[in-house]
Amino acid sequence: YRGTADAMWQNIDFLKERHEPYVIIASGDCIYKMDFNKVLDYHIQKQANITVVCAKCPEGDDIKRFGVVKMDTDGQITDFEEKPMVAHSNIVSTGIYVIRRRALIELLEQSNREGRYNFVTDILIRYLGMKKIYGYMLDDYWRNISTIDAYYRTNMDFLNRDVRMHMFEEGAPIYSK
Repeated sequence: YRGTADAMWQNIDFLKERHEPYVIIASGDCIYKMDFNKVLDYHIQKQANITVVCAKCPEGDDIKRFGVVKMDTDGQITDFEEKPMVAHSNIVSTGIYVIRRRALIELLEQSNREGRYNFVTDILIRYLGMKKIYGYMLDDYWRNISTIDAYYRTNMDFLNRDVRMHMFEEGAPIYSK
């Protein structure tokens, strides 16, 4: 795959064969616990074209590894910088997005025709002023584990009883060895 948009494009038949009105795109290199129904309700209530799940950058993480966002008081994203050298916010994209299935198909088809392959730069940032793109704040434990250091720190977090209790025992439990 040449990027996230290209990965979805190469599997577009899966999207076209479905009938669900919404798609949730979720990053595979993060640890979190979230009720996707709440994000979907927020997306519908805001009448958003795209909703980006956001979080405060975890202490100790290098913010330059993330997409950094700014939102207005209503939650609409006003600025999105992918891996900036100097961040002007501590709010980052978690790599989780909500979008209508038909809209996603149209955006992927357009991106592919233009030889654009990156979901963040070629869709989110490109359409920022033209589409209603909202941020949903995840006020809970979230960690990206895409580096060895981040993976190690996240494992160390799980030594904290409160983190373990939250992730494995509160509400909807996760069963694991």
